[in-house]
Amino acid sequence: MKTPSAFIIGAAKQQDKVGSLDQVLLLESQLLQQGITPKHLVIEPLEADWHSPEKVHHFRSGCAPIEALAEAKKLIENGEAAVVISGEDHIRTGYSRENRLSKMAVYGQSYPLTQAYTDLARAFSDNHTITEQQFKEFSSALFENYQISFRNALSDSFTPELLPDLRWHKPITDLFRGVDCANPMVDFSGRLLLTRADIAEQLGVDKSQWLKVKAVGLSRLDGDGREFLNDISRYEHLQQAYQQACGEANIDFVHLFKSGDALLETYTCYPVVPMAFLLVSGLVEVLEDIPDFLAEHSITITGGMNLAKAAWNNPALNALVLMHHRLCDGPEKLGLIHGNGGLGYRQGVAIVERVDAI
Repeated sequence: MKTPSAFIIGAAKQQDKVGSLDQVLLLESQLLQQGITPKHLVIEPLEADWHSPEKVHHFRSGCAPIEALAEAKKLIENGEAAVVISGEDHIRTGYSRENRLSKMAVYGQSYPLTQAYTDLARAFSDNHTITEQQFKEFSSALFENYQISFRNALSDSFTPELLPDLRWHKPITDLFRGVDCANPMVDFSGRLLLTRADIAEQLGVDKSQWLKVKAVGLSRLDGDGREFLNDISRYEHLQQAYQQACGEANIDFVHLFKSGDALLETYTCYPVVPMAFLLVSGLVEVLEDIPDFLAEHSITITGGMNLAKAAWNNPALNALVLMHHRLCDGPEKLGLIHGNGGLGYRQGVAIVERVDAI
């Protein structure tokens, strides 16, 4: 018997009270009416204890949505009828400032994320013999790239007031400005529904709304934090996840992307992460090529985690929802979504494809 494929047939989100989950919730209720109870995979919120063991079917870190997608794919292939992936975090309104900052200090109060990523960026720069000034130039080019995607994603609803004001352009560490860092101030809830083909047909979902999960590559180091900075900064595990996904999908992503047939959402919490992705994926051969590459190609569809904002563990879920809509409604046939967990010790790469392109 042929192994069933996993298809995303419903994708919805609500962000700061804009949008609705109704499309996915309706499909879920139709499944229940037919006697099918979907398996539920949960992206944990900020309030979950970062250092506690993960419960079964619960996922934590910026890589969590990609890890959940890998689990959903496996469940469907093993005969599960339907799987729901959901994430919800009211970062903007659900926490006091003190509580939010305390929960985000996952490496201790004396080692904030901004300092940790600055140290990581320095190790990465040393590996590739680029100067502090070059790093800042590449970071600036990244932000300009995100702005274009952000405007495109919002389309008619974009207004200049949605862009960060001047104070966000001031340095907050030796290497980063406010605009270079993820902005968590958002209330977010997102939902994906995955099924087998026969269930999708049973529900009457038009094939134009099916997105096949072609491949998911995952890789992680043995640990995270200050002690693992040098290992993380080499990003060999990111390259492994990327190559695993591309190999399983049997694609040349660089060719598809540069020819305009594929969309990309790199993880953009701090500039070192998308820089590493561009390099290990082969989209650029050396870091010095980044500004010219970014002048020609959008590396996010959302506008990145500083402009589109980042509800802690949910940015890749936000990207998966938007990728579903972009691929189902647009000319491109394939999308790649990157997830980065912690300081980068967890890496995930998902590749999805519009069904009518198969």
